[in-house]
Amino acid sequence: MQYKKIIKEAFQEIKSLPQKGEVASYIPELSRVNGDKFGIYFRGLENQQIKYGDFDEKFSIQSIAKVISLTMAYELEGDELWKRVGVEPSGTSFDSLIQLEHDNGIPRNPMINAGALVICDVLCGHYSHPKKKLLEFLEKLCPETAFSFNEKIANSEKKTSFKNAALINLMKSYNNIHNDIDLVLDFYFYLCSIELNCQELSKVFMYLANNGVNPHTNKTIINESKTKRINAIMQLCGFYDEAGEFAFKVGLPGKSGVGGGVFAIYPNNYCIALWSPRLNQKGNSYKTMKFLELFTTRTQFSIF
Repeated sequence: MQYKKIIKEAFQEIKSLPQKGEVASYIPELSRVNGDKFGIYFRGLENQQIKYGDFDEKFSIQSIAKVISLTMAYELEGDELWKRVGVEPSGTSFDSLIQLEHDNGIPRNPMINAGALVICDVLCGHYSHPKKKLLEFLEKLCPETAFSFNEKIANSEKKTSFKNAALINLMKSYNNIHNDIDLVLDFYFYLCSIELNCQELSKVFMYLANNGVNPHTNKTIINESKTKRINAIMQLCGFYDEAGEFAFKVGLPGKSGVGGGVFAIYPNNYCIALWSPRLNQKGNSYKTMKFLELFTTRTQFSIF
């Protein structure tokens, strides 16, 4: 497969599109980002690497980090985890209170905010220093990389996170949050504040393209069965209310974040990470979604 030729042509084609969408502004610190940035990093299991644009500039990965915390919690809890969070597409906004109350405090899936808060609660229950454990886990995924939190973004989220506070209090009333609310929220804000570039992001998630084994170290991160299930959750729930359309047009598991980042994997083949901060009406990066649709159309490869 001539990935380099296809990626180069698709990148140039999408880069030349008129600018559409807006940078996320409900988290004030994110609104400062240059909306015209666009980067791509492709990493194949045979160590093929292809890069274009602003691939080496760090950005806030936001909800993409939910896949990392889910992997940690699933490894710790196994199938017990699914008693506290579901695996169904939500069909409503990622911060819906109505759906959460209707479901008696059990979030539909780990990719919406309520589900991610439950996952954070699980990790806070297992670890006395969950933020430290999170950074240590990232180092297992991407060795020889310095990981850190962005304090400004974490504090910006904290000041504007009224909906998340409402979600976690509602779940606490249904006994689905076991730890102190402020502790769990603090961990969640820092989880979302992690900054990576496309090159690092593609490396972090290679284990999901390799049956749970980190190809850089040959160490198992999570077993094959759990890897399959995490990929299934991403396919169903990884792109907010656009997950069905993404499956229809792109056909790859992946996850987006309101910082404009996206990663997608083709199992047993590659992980591709992209960044473009302008978001469409569904909260996904406009140009990265267009790129991935064009990319899988021209490669004629997807999981289907």
